[in-house]
Amino acid sequence: MARRCVSRGQSGGVSRSRAMAIRLSALFSALLLFLTLSDSILRVLGVGVGINYGQIANNLPSPARVSYLLQSLNISRVKLYDADPNVLSAFANSNVEFVIGLGNEYLLNMTDPIKAQDWIEQHVQPFIPRTKITCITVGNEILSGNDTQLMSYLLPAMQSVYAALVSLGLSKQVYVTTAHSLAILGNSFPPSSGSFRQDLGEYIHSILNFHAQVNSPFLINAYPYFAYKDSPDQVSLDYVLFRPNLGTIDPITNLNYDNMLYAQVDAVYSAIKAMGHTDIDVKISETGWPSKGDLNEVGATVENAGIYHSNLLRRIEARQGTPANPSVPIDIYVFALFNENLKPGPASERNYGLYYPDGTPVYNIGLRGNLLQLDSASSDMIVRNSMAHLVRDALFGVLAFTILV
Repeated sequence: MARRCVSRGQSGGVSRSRAMAIRLSALFSALLLFLTLSDSILRVLGVGVGINYGQIANNLPSPARVSYLLQSLNISRVKLYDADPNVLSAFANSNVEFVIGLGNEYLLNMTDPIKAQDWIEQHVQPFIPRTKITCITVGNEILSGNDTQLMSYLLPAMQSVYAALVSLGLSKQVYVTTAHSLAILGNSFPPSSGSFRQDLGEYIHSILNFHAQVNSPFLINAYPYFAYKDSPDQVSLDYVLFRPNLGTIDPITNLNYDNMLYAQVDAVYSAIKAMGHTDIDVKISETGWPSKGDLNEVGATVENAGIYHSNLLRRIEARQGTPANPSVPIDIYVFALFNENLKPGPASERNYGLYYPDGTPVYNIGLRGNLLQLDSASSDMIVRNSMAHLVRDALFGVLAFTILV
């Protein structure tokens, strides 16, 4: 009898153990699926794209809330047009890398090495390393303007800022550059014949030498939208929106370009090469498409903006290079994070944002999920902690289940 009872107990124990093992396996599978789906959600914009965070508005969410928003979307690169201490503080101890800006109004002062170092000590050094500042842009689109005096300040200002970084031991982690409009090109087609305007040659040549010396990239603000707006009868909408089209052949290289943005980038590479440099990377510091414009701003629609950004993100995620540089993935900062209601100029200038100031997407390119968490201050903590809490609870559930078994 005793032997039979023991036999039954062992048999029941084995059966229960198998059942528990099956349940435990199922629980782990469910957890793995949860983590996989969560990663897919978080990868919506976390594909290496950067975002321009402009603040010419009076209705934007606080930097702290923007920090939670961007981290919930897994965006790890942000470009500012200043060095706003509130923003830099809000992103402390995050994984977000910052490009900060010295406005055009600072250029004269930055030609003075002492003032340049003072600026770095006040606006950069206090935030490192808690906030990841990786780049300083000195001025924006200076060479496409009409102020020749400002043009003459540009390179000396860049040199002084770089020297200050060297002096403070920061030059290995923070690089110095400036952003240019494509209006600095004298010729952009075919891309292999790209060249800079002759009247800007003396400025650009010296700036290129600086980039090569300090190993910093050449930044361009590239907007296919402008080309379409100005000549909608001659420029194919499919070509500028990355939609399927026959493309354009460069007659010199026989390379086919299926979109204007890549042609613009390769034209800049060719212009740089024509000045004797093949050792400088080209990065896109701004590109975007407005969702609304004035009556004469052809193509500025929600539909076109959504298509442009959606197709652009797919190419970034695929780590595409341009036809002339296929092994170099395009490096892009999208313009912009929010619509900015105080920007001057035509209506389009106030409608480049991916989001309205309340956190609602302007158009749907798969980014709706966590943005609704911006509705209340208390939900900021939800945005930051919800994923961690769900994973933690699931893991504790597995652990408790295992202990009970």
